[in-house]
Amino acid sequence: MSIRILLVDDHQVVREGIRALLEREGFEIVGEADNGFRAIELAGELSPQIALLDFDMPKMNGIVTAQHLLAASPATRLLLLTMYTDRQYVTGALRAGVHGFVVKTQAASDLVQAIRIVHAGKRYLSPGIATTLLDAFANPDAAPSPSLTPREQQVLQLVAEGRSTKDAARVLKISVKTAETHRMHIMAKLDIHDTASLVRYAIREGFIRP
Repeated sequence: MSIRILLVDDHQVVREGIRALLEREGFEIVGEADNGFRAIELAGELSPQIALLDFDMPKMNGIVTAQHLLAASPATRLLLLTMYTDRQYVTGALRAGVHGFVVKTQAASDLVQAIRIVHAGKRYLSPGIATTLLDAFANPDAAPSPSLTPREQQVLQLVAEGRSTKDAARVLKISVKTAETHRMHIMAKLDIHDTASLVRYAIREGFIRP
């Protein structure tokens, strides 16, 4: 029986290329999503065995998507496809429950192997990611970031992308008052008191690209 995969990337051309590659190897693409919100919906409906997530997506990046997707489909194994190997991306994704990482520059050679390894219940790290993780364990002196809830992470990403609190509320389908409360909690937890500093934090911690 072929492995059932949910493919999540906001670029259609990228999805088409990955689909072609995986179908040639005998995998079954059961669904495609161009954003994290749709990915979570499809995961709940389809219960894919593997969800292949792009890290760099607007509105909800791959790490935040991973947290919500696992809540919707706990048995799904998660592979993150990323260009980034920095420490904050790797450790943040591990905390979110990601089971494997494939660096995009190595995707063609690594992806098939990664899917099979992760499907078998193991973890997979592309070489660049493995080096980053070893460095993190060897140099644990960096202070851990304050813990934000998944919803606070969503609000943080949207605000850092330049959206108003009202826009963030509309995207997340919550009230403006609730969005404002989340923003206040974020700033209090991070001890940040202006939007510019919030954006710098979001870039440093991997919520958005610089």
